[in-house]
Amino acid sequence: MSNNGSSPQDGQEGSDRTDQETSFQGHLSGTKNEAFLEQTRDNLKQILGPYQQELRQKQRMADFLNQCIRHVAKEDFLQLDDLLKSKMAEHLTQDETLCSCREPFRLLKAYANEKVERYRMAFVEDLGNLATEVDLSMEIDFPRFTSLKGIEGTVDFSKRCTTINKKTLKTIDPRRIVTAVLRVKRQLYDRPFDPQPFVDGLFQTYSQILKRGKRTVAGHPVPIQQFYLDHVLSLQSKPFFQNMEKGKFREYTVEQFAVDIWRYFQSGIGGTSGGHLLQLRPGRNNSLWLIDSDGERRRITSISFQKET
Repeated sequence: MSNNGSSPQDGQEGSDRTDQETSFQGHLSGTKNEAFLEQTRDNLKQILGPYQQELRQKQRMADFLNQCIRHVAKEDFLQLDDLLKSKMAEHLTQDETLCSCREPFRLLKAYANEKVERYRMAFVEDLGNLATEVDLSMEIDFPRFTSLKGIEGTVDFSKRCTTINKKTLKTIDPRRIVTAVLRVKRQLYDRPFDPQPFVDGLFQTYSQILKRGKRTVAGHPVPIQQFYLDHVLSLQSKPFFQNMEKGKFREYTVEQFAVDIWRYFQSGIGGTSGGHLLQLRPGRNNSLWLIDSDGERRRITSISFQKET
């Protein structure tokens, strides 16, 4: 028995309370440390973010400058002209570290622009002469050019490519461009075409679609994409439907469809053999690019036939 009257059990309980208090205080201290570290980490991230962004921008400028140096070494004035007209060239000359590039860029820009203009004039002349040599009509409004209705293209000097009816030709050689346009002309125009059977065939497809939809009155618009697919199927032979072999499929592209509609309008025959007039309705949704009666490429959303009055 102790002198102060406390038992061993009382001493043990006091020790337990002390341990619990120490543990609780340590927990509070740990919580404070975690909050401090998390806040410090977030602050450092906020400092680092703009710095990294600045570094990335400087790296982009350095890469751009290296591009310019490479094109100067190659005397590639087409790419150089495109680079020096870009926003990046403007940003670079405004940078405190690289602003001394302003004068070299100005001189290079004038040099490249003069070279490109000479090249453009020679290109337009060569393209026109080569088209004339092969009896190919062509109107050139650089960088665009057109031939017969439904044939148009764009030349991109900087990318060294030409787009003809949305198909990319990896060249800006005038001779190869004329050859490609001739190929498209043969596909679209050098085919037998009789406007009366053509428009009668369109009306037959139109009537079948109305019949499936339990509509019998002409004049109801049919979605042009649905009509085009049905018409392509109507052109296929019976052997194709027996085994669906690709080799037996008769291709009929949207470009051919557009040109045939234009040739029908241009023929001036009027309507179908049964006295129905073709009508195209312009629109944006679910449309096809076709050529209307005025010879203009338009987005057409539906087709219909009206009885002549």
